[in-house]
Amino acid sequence: MSRTPPSDTAFRVSELSHSADNRFALRPEAPQRELIAQELDLSALRKLAFEGVIAPQGKTDWTLTARLGATVVQPCVVTLDPVTTRIDVDVTRHFVSDFEETEEAEAEMPEDDSTEALGQWIDPAVVMMEALALAVPDYPRKTDAELGQMVYTKPGETPMTDEDARPFAGLAALKGQLEKDED
Repeated sequence: MSRTPPSDTAFRVSELSHSADNRFALRPEAPQRELIAQELDLSALRKLAFEGVIAPQGKTDWTLTARLGATVVQPCVVTLDPVTTRIDVDVTRHFVSDFEETEEAEAEMPEDDSTEALGQWIDPAVVMMEALALAVPDYPRKTDAELGQMVYTKPGETPMTDEDARPFAGLAALKGQLEKDED
């Protein structure tokens, strides 16, 4: 049984209070935010706060509830210009003593992905990192950024556009021509 905490933010489960709130507030300083930004492939992480409580659930289990607030900067997927996103999400993790890990080669994702095995330590910083990684936009995009249409063709030929490539566009034009010929 390890007496040394895995980090300076970890709580030893055996020392958590069953009667009082086990509150925490994490606000990493600039050097720590820079490391987190590098790890998550962000241009910048301007603000980061994670505040909450670890409360008992029954005799052996614990629930961490917290609020994650962050301001992240990422390159726009269209223009590569910086995109600033504000993240404010509620986070819940249940740490249970009778957690059973599936050992099958292929297993379905459980409906409740907030439940984890209870170990000797509960580390809010680890939960903060997971929650931030999940909340960061996968494809950040400036509000006015649009993909243009690239048209390539051989010299002297008429370029084919996206509209021309639609399979029923020609049929609609033919139908319109046939209706016009009938009149």
